[in-house]
Amino acid sequence: QVQLVESGGGLVQPGGSLRLSCAASGSISRVNVMGWYRQAPGKEREMVARITSGGGANVADSVKGRFTISRDNAKNMLYLLMNSLKPEDTAVYYCNLNIGGGLLNYWGQGTQVTVSS
Repeated sequence: QVQLVESGGGLVQPGGSLRLSCAASGSISRVNVMGWYRQAPGKEREMVARITSGGGANVADSVKGRFTISRDNAKNMLYLLMNSLKPEDTAVYYCNLNIGGGLLNYWGQGTQVTVSS
């Protein structure tokens, strides 16, 4: 069984920064895609950034230039560095592990990020 545990969320002022972490444990294929998704109240869950086990990454246009995704394969860790945060970034952020193009798909419990003055 695979478990994903997020940490690092919290309350931050507009323009501030946060770094989210996701610890993955269990039986994890070496070839996979990990990503961050977010869901704001009343909205659908959306992709924020994804990164392959080989290091190829893509980020949503709404966060491009502000958010950076990275991973440490040796430690089974995923990170999201969020700079220049805006109130519209407020959401629950979820860690995702995708294996085999969706054949296996795992989610963390989510961590709340609130951007407010």
